[in-house]
Amino acid sequence: MLVNMSEYKFYIKPGHVDFRKAINGLAIIVQNDMKLHPFSKSLFLFCNRTKKQIKILYWDKNGFCLWQKKLEKQRFPWPGNSEQARQISQEQMKMLLEGIDFFNAHKELTYTRV
Repeated sequence: MLVNMSEYKFYIKPGHVDFRKAINGLAIIVQNDMKLHPFSKSLFLFCNRTKKQIKILYWDKNGFCLWQKKLEKQRFPWPGNSEQARQISQEQMKMLLEGIDFFNAHKELTYTRV
């Protein structure tokens, strides 16, 4: 992937996507389901049903790029069946590709009384 990551936003599509879809089908999901602009400076991440594969779609100057990673043994951490796109940070995307489940990380607790 040869993009300047600091210029891009990162969005994931919670739930699974049919991985028979290629560039055109995924771009339609970005536009219609995620309600985002597929030609924007954004990377769109999709996961298959078994959570063993990820596809990343992005627009690069004059055409779409599609990147895919397939795991042989483990599974990717992935959020459930929310229909809305979820924006993540560049660091979270790196953690996701390395298998770190930041979706279920400890949440900060706040109390007003003892």
